[in-house]
Amino acid sequence: DLGPFCVEKVKVKSFILKWYFLPAGGELPPISCGVRQKQRVSIDTLPPEVRAPFPSEPIIPLRTKTSREFLEDMERAIQSSDWREVRDFYLTTFDSFIEINAAFKREANTSFNTTEDSGVNAKFLNVVYDALLNTPQDIQKSVLKGIINSLLREWKGPRTKDDLRAYFILVQNPQYSSTSTFVIFAHLLRQISALCEADHHFLVHWLKKLSPRRFRTLVERLLQFISTRLFPAEPDDLPPLSKCSWWIPSATKVLSLFNAANSVSSPPIMPFTDFYNITLEHMDFMEEYRTWQNYGNSSRFSFCQFPFILSAVVKKAIIQKDSEQQMISQARLSLVTKVCRRQRVDMNLLFLNIKVRRAQLLSDSLDELTRKRCDLKKKLRVTFVGEAGLDMGGLTKEWFLLLVRQIFHTDYGMFTYMKDSHCHWFSSWKCDNYSEFTLVGTVSSTHSWLLPLCHVTKTPWWEWPRPLWTTCSRSCL
Repeated sequence: DLGPFCVEKVKVKSFILKWYFLPAGGELPPISCGVRQKQRVSIDTLPPEVRAPFPSEPIIPLRTKTSREFLEDMERAIQSSDWREVRDFYLTTFDSFIEINAAFKREANTSFNTTEDSGVNAKFLNVVYDALLNTPQDIQKSVLKGIINSLLREWKGPRTKDDLRAYFILVQNPQYSSTSTFVIFAHLLRQISALCEADHHFLVHWLKKLSPRRFRTLVERLLQFISTRLFPAEPDDLPPLSKCSWWIPSATKVLSLFNAANSVSSPPIMPFTDFYNITLEHMDFMEEYRTWQNYGNSSRFSFCQFPFILSAVVKKAIIQKDSEQQMISQARLSLVTKVCRRQRVDMNLLFLNIKVRRAQLLSDSLDELTRKRCDLKKKLRVTFVGEAGLDMGGLTKEWFLLLVRQIFHTDYGMFTYMKDSHCHWFSSWKCDNYSEFTLVGTVSSTHSWLLPLCHVTKTPWWEWPRPLWTTCSRSCL
């Protein structure tokens, strides 16, 4: 809302421009005959005194300090207890994104706009960060203060590759291992997670260039951040969870960048199991699962959107609970349908009943499951033809063991035993009919409670009953 003085000033400036640049008639002549255009005044024709300055690309200052010179400064400071030179270096370096690039970019005038090279002097960066924790507290606090100012200053506006480079450098700060720095760390993670997909693509490829030791340290730091925020040792050390609900989603999204970097590396930088957060086993993961089922991959956060962080224990429990719930739901639906149609209710409606012959176990099982696909989510009950007995769970387990033994036998040809890994893998022979593989996936996914009978070293890609795990990729599971 402009005041009267400002309004008058704008009017006077507009009048001066019209009077100075327009001819006596008040309009510019047409460009050609029969053509009239709306009057436009080019900025190039204005004199310097009235031309508005446009912001230019920031110029990165030249910094020439090397790792050797910095270590010499540190050694002199330790011996003399005079930290002024080291303090000035840290104060200047972390004052802004421009200064961060000036200090750690290998060549200030080179763009480094490729995914293959971040342009960061990794050796110098590691030396500076390794020495940071050995400096006095006032220097460490000044670094954190500079990072806060940098993040507040760079929060708005488009991101350049120098900004991405600064984020890449800041996320490696070893100070974030302390709970007292979690607030600053959270704001950094929030800005990184809010970057566009193209920027994340650059960060993923830059992260995979880190040394395995430093890569693992950053992953462990993020996992610690999530665990501490979920279950803080001292609740008073952190803000109330209601006021910082975005901490965990931001950290998990940034952790997914590390997981992606690990996945695209050949060989992987670290085992996929090291991304598991064991702390999540103590939370209400079924509530997380229900949230994901109800809201999908919308703005509502759920750990199920990022299955790489869920341990095998959590995944197994979720699958079992979901299978049980779907069995109960399917049985209830069949019962209600019969009652609504005023038909006689039979207890067999509550089960998936299959009858098989021992001599034709595989073919009978495949035929029965194919014919009764609508009942696949019900509880399984097996009857062996010509044998008396009521299935209270024992016959189902026997059927499953016999089925697995036949399917995984080497002579049957579906799977091949790998001596090096002591595991079975899909056979290399070409198959025109994959119905038997479908049988394995159907039984394994719909009756996951039978899986403990088999030793599975890594969870394969089952044929999940939709909508269970439909949005996950094969690599996630």
